[in-house]
Amino acid sequence: MTDTTHSPHGARSAQTDGSARPVPFRGGGFRPATNRWAGPLVFALLIAFVEVGLRAGWISNLTLPLPSDVLATFVQLYETGLLWRHLVPSLTRFMVGGTLGALAGIGVGTLIGLFGLARAGLVPMVAALFPVPKIALLPLFVIWFGIGEGSKYALIALGTFTPMVVATYGAVDNVDRTLIRMGQSFGLSWGSIVRKIVLPGAMPGILSGLRIGLAIAIILLVAAEMLGAQYGIGAYILEAGSLYDLERLFAGVAILSVLGVATSAAVAWVERRVLRWRS
Repeated sequence: MTDTTHSPHGARSAQTDGSARPVPFRGGGFRPATNRWAGPLVFALLIAFVEVGLRAGWISNLTLPLPSDVLATFVQLYETGLLWRHLVPSLTRFMVGGTLGALAGIGVGTLIGLFGLARAGLVPMVAALFPVPKIALLPLFVIWFGIGEGSKYALIALGTFTPMVVATYGAVDNVDRTLIRMGQSFGLSWGSIVRKIVLPGAMPGILSGLRIGLAIAIILLVAAEMLGAQYGIGAYILEAGSLYDLERLFAGVAILSVLGVATSAAVAWVERRVLRWRS
């Protein structure tokens, strides 16, 4: 018997008879595959299940409203102009407070990650402030800034600030030190290393913290608007809840859900633009 496994003829025959399959390219790492229809399909199936369950009597009408009635309430909000009267103030508070908190959190977190003195002085303060329920500070902010917009901006900014600080200095800490030493060996200045190595390397963690911070900002937005706001999604939900108007209540909740999905999509868009180097 002749051994042809190591001969060129044997290798060619193995390739031609289909026994040797090509190895797929794995340069993409663990990048997850996306499906744009999976999310909307899950939402549609859940809404259809609730609609059928309520009409068939599987679910009590005292616990959930018909999704079709919620949609009719939303259309009525749009036609009467109340949607924009409540939505515009909420978006303004969310954008102003969230932006202030995110920028301040990124700045302080970067200082903590880069400078030992800032870390020694600021980490204990952040650790003491982070677990405090921010909604408990709303009466204090009302005393400081009044019942108007200032207290709402301050509450939302503080709620966004603390998770952004923790995420940012953790992301700066996790930058590969080998890359930093490599930059030093090539004679890069401290500013160039921070700008070209540290900040790009920390950006995935910063953006992950931004998702969490903005989600907390939406929660605090509703809480702030439930106290001393005439217009806003939180005020609308509070009024509907006091009247036990489930259709209006869930219409307000649906608006908040859409705001959360839109915020997550915006952060994902920034990730695709900023983190192209990971693909």
